[in-house]
Order: sequence, then structure tokens, then C-alpha cells
Amino acid sequence: MRTRRRPSDVPAPDSPWNEIVPGLWMGGHAFAGRSGDPEFAVVHDEFDLVLTLLRLPGHGPDPGVEHHVWPVPDGPLDGTQLAGVIRLAQAADDALEDGRRVLVRCFHGYNRSGLVVGHALMRAGHTADEAIRLIRSRRSPWALHNELFVEYLRAGLPTARLLEELAEP
Repeated sequence: MRTRRRPSDVPAPDSPWNEIVPGLWMGGHAFAGRSGDPEFAVVHDEFDLVLTLLRLPGHGPDPGVEHHVWPVPDGPLDGTQLAGVIRLAQAADDALEDGRRVLVRCFHGYNRSGLVVGHALMRAGHTADEAIRLIRSRRSPWALHNELFVEYLRAGLPTARLLEELAEP
């Protein structure tokens, strides 16, 4: 199964981040600037909590901003990686309940961040398909183009985690 398109097939987003639901933002480290040239997004203090799935030095956030880093690939995830994604989604939901502004980010803000945001939306009562539609309509039609991540959401991350752990040697 093909889980990821070639980078040249997928255009960079036109903004560093987008609000998916009130207080919950999805974004990345790279986007296409006004000229269409690649630009890098640096987070300062725009958010109360930043959840990072791909850490690049120099991209923030500022000191004093709560920051959780859980590097995961844009491909098949093992049980430990899925457990981290589940924990990040819970942290996002907890922060939203407290009225905090949350950014979930990866490289372009399409797949890894979409997996966390999708699970957070499902925890809040959305179905997988509703969450996917909402993410694609608010971030980009290219969001969650990794078909495996869509399958993870549709199966439910706890189920996907259990299946991955059973399959591990």
C-alpha cells in the first residue's frame, strides 16, 4: 500500500497554521509564502500549548510556552508511537477544556498533525469521517493524504495501537 505521495506531488500549504475548531490549530514548519516561495514558520507565543511531531531547531516556541515533542514518521507507526499520538490528542483536549490555544504541528501540517487533531476531534464526539472532512476543509484538501493515517482514524487509534502491538515480534 502506498502511504505517502512524493513531496513534489503535494503542494505546500499557503499558511503556517489554520484553526480547525475554536482554539485548536493545525500547522507545520514550512509553507508557501505570498510569492509562492517556501517559507518557514516560527512559533513565538501565539499559542499556550504547542504539540510538535517533527522538531526542527529554531522553530520555537518561545521560552515559557508549554511544548510537547513526540517525533513520529509520516508512515507506519508502532504501538509506542501511536500511544504518544493518543497522549498528545488528550493533552490538546485538556488544554481546550481549560480555554487554552493549542497548535499541533509537523512539517507541512498535513498528516502527522492531522492524526493528532483528528483523534482529538473524535475524543470530542466527531466521527472519523467528520473529523477528516473538517480538517481538510479548514487546513487543506491535502491534509491527511497519508491513507494509512486515515485508516488509523477510521479504526480508532486505541484499536490501531492494539493491532500494531500484537503484530510486533
